[in-house]
Amino acid sequence: MTDTSRTELAAQAYIYGFPLVFNLDQVHRYVHDGVGANPAAPFNTFSHARTLAGPADTFVTINNDTVYSMAQIDLSVGPVALHVPDTDGRYYVLQFVDAWTNNFAYVGHRATGTKSGDFLLVPPTWTGTPTAQTTVIRFPTTVASIVGRWACGGDDDLPAVHALQDATTLTVVDSARAPAGLPVPDSEVSQDLLFLEKLRIWSQAFPPAPRDRELQDSFSPIGVTEHGASPYVSLSADDAAALADGLTAGEKNLHEALTHGSSPEANGWKLTFHAFDYNLDYFEVGAIDDPQFKIADPRLRIIERAAAAKGGLWGNHPYEAAYIMTYVDDQGTQLNGNRTYTIRLDPTPPVSAFWSLTMYSVPDFFLVANPIDRYSIGDRTPGIVHDADGALTITISHEEPKDATAKANWLPCPRGDFRPVLRMYEPSPAVLDQSYVVPAITRSRE
Repeated sequence: MTDTSRTELAAQAYIYGFPLVFNLDQVHRYVHDGVGANPAAPFNTFSHARTLAGPADTFVTINNDTVYSMAQIDLSVGPVALHVPDTDGRYYVLQFVDAWTNNFAYVGHRATGTKSGDFLLVPPTWTGTPTAQTTVIRFPTTVASIVGRWACGGDDDLPAVHALQDATTLTVVDSARAPAGLPVPDSEVSQDLLFLEKLRIWSQAFPPAPRDRELQDSFSPIGVTEHGASPYVSLSADDAAALADGLTAGEKNLHEALTHGSSPEANGWKLTFHAFDYNLDYFEVGAIDDPQFKIADPRLRIIERAAAAKGGLWGNHPYEAAYIMTYVDDQGTQLNGNRTYTIRLDPTPPVSAFWSLTMYSVPDFFLVANPIDRYSIGDRTPGIVHDADGALTITISHEEPKDATAKANWLPCPRGDFRPVLRMYEPSPAVLDQSYVVPAITRSRE
């Protein structure tokens, strides 16, 4: 096999395997270190944030609308029981994401209502019988994540959210069994090739959907399907360099896909409504099996899956929450904190739950520290001032506006480049069919 072929295969393997590797790196992080307001928690245990997310939560495109409850599930122990409390109409969602980042189930306001409920989380090959009044959720991979989000009206509302979090429980049915966790990469593998080693061992422990097995097997010439000892420990210098070059090329290709992807655009906004529609195989409770929420093109599906993981890991299907984002103003120029901008929403987004506009740094996609601790603005933001006709004009700038209304409707941005994301929770059909159009972010005259 030539070095060129080896490099090309490694670049392709990077795009294919990025969601699995990046996702399970975050799973490991939550279990061992925690993330920002979410403390570390063992497998099959909830980690509850007790505050809304802020700049300390260094997780890509994290939201500032809801309080997070995270759980990393390992069903090597067998079934795990989940209980959810009655939220009395409050919006919440427990989103289930498998090792390959497929959203395969939802529990919550839209999917199952807000009454109390009991669910049994089972591994892929489970053949038991559930008890009455219990809904089975079958996992595609033995390790998966529950991404829980609770609507919160601010600091005064936190005690009520905490009570609901504490009443949401996970119980391993066979308490004598210990979770296997994630396979550990060979410590002798160089940092340059660690991605491939993780892809090798994790893709074997957590197999992809059957439709992707042939693609995975195509990477056998570079060791991805090899069992036993790592093939990346004793490579020649030339072979190792060819693989490392391929991974670097794959990373560049992923960045290109993320910033110049296939999603349609309107007024500079990337309409990434269908960026998370790459799951074609696994539909448990709350997940909608419908062609309009499926990426049919097999090549595009793999690219979109990688870009979605990079730009917004654990994002929802559009029927749960629709996301759009922009990098540019009305003149097509990169948004930057050296300028002042406005966006006039007329009308504001049509939703059944709520909406928000959140500020993120570029290229990290983290929340941005600012003097008023405001990281998002939306229909629940206290003190916002609507125009006389009901529209809402938001000011985006690094420096605090002097005008009182602009200050009330101010979304602070960093001094450098930035990317805002508009989230619409339980969007109306007008959002998804694009008859509701979001205007461009307009650069103010200087």
